[in-house]
Amino acid sequence: MTEASPPPSSTHLPNEALAIDDAAPENAPGANASAPEPEIDTAVAHRDFSEWHGKHLVDRDGERIGKLEDVYFDIATDQPQFATVKQGLIGRHLTFVPLTEVTIGPDNLQVSASKAEVKDAPNLDLEGDELSQTDESTLYHYYQLNYTASDTPSGRRLARR
Repeated sequence: MTEASPPPSSTHLPNEALAIDDAAPENAPGANASAPEPEIDTAVAHRDFSEWHGKHLVDRDGERIGKLEDVYFDIATDQPQFATVKQGLIGRHLTFVPLTEVTIGPDNLQVSASKAEVKDAPNLDLEGDELSQTDESTLYHYYQLNYTASDTPSGRRLARR
């Protein structure tokens, strides 16, 4: 004959449950004092992207790249992916700069690319306000970002706003 198990009590909880229950609440004084603050994706936290137009883009070392002209968003995630800046003294053209690790400052946006990377970026022709799927792929691969074509009829991932 088997004995019926006693009902579970707090003393019979697995060790993992006790460790969680015994932990100090996050808001308690001194709790997580040495824990690093969670990283906030500033692109997600800052939703009024119209304020970005005209701001200066600076590279990871603080060198000025140029003024932001337009922002291109990933149509699947609705997150900013690239900015355009005007480059060149004669025959000015738009150059795409990745916004994947952008830091928002009061007067500028700091990007993870170097000024040299941006200067050497491929010159891409816009088809109206859009890039072709081939140009999108070229851009993502140049900056060593993962690229998968969209499942939209055009196959493009980026849209300008």
